[in-house]
Amino acid sequence: MTPSFSTCDLCDAYRGAAATEFQVLPPVFRDFGRAHKFCGPVVTIKCFEDNTLVKAALDLPGFEETADGHVGKVLVVDAGASLRRALLGGNLGAAAVRNGWAGVVIDGCVRDVAELALLEVGIRALASMPLPTEKRNQGQQDIAVQIQGVWVRPGDWLYADEDGMVISAQRLV
Repeated sequence: MTPSFSTCDLCDAYRGAAATEFQVLPPVFRDFGRAHKFCGPVVTIKCFEDNTLVKAALDLPGFEETADGHVGKVLVVDAGASLRRALLGGNLGAAAVRNGWAGVVIDGCVRDVAELALLEVGIRALASMPLPTEKRNQGQQDIAVQIQGVWVRPGDWLYADEDGMVISAQRLV
């Protein structure tokens, strides 16, 4: 279950926080999944036009058990803002749902938009592109990545709703 929050309220509450503690992602991402509101601890991947690591991550359990119960994670992918290949489609979106991920944020493209819209998971990306990626087994995971000029680190918390997305160094709600 997604906790109750508003990114607007979070921005008001943390407006004076240091940039290392609280940041807002630019409003360039489109909403592709059925879940328009999601949050969770971040897992990061950096890859360019190769979704091998994205598939590997989404095939694993996308949640952790905490004192507060079952918490879905958010996969944040630094795809170099490429608009030439889609890193996630219907099959990987379904894997995200099946494995308990709260959301996927891609600084790049997705495909199978009609299928993604039916999936109960948060999916944000820059655009849709029907062309799939190459499989070169390249990329890095669990590193700090830069998404549209904002640094995102593994273990940060991402909060997304209809107003936008924010990143926090710690859990806020």
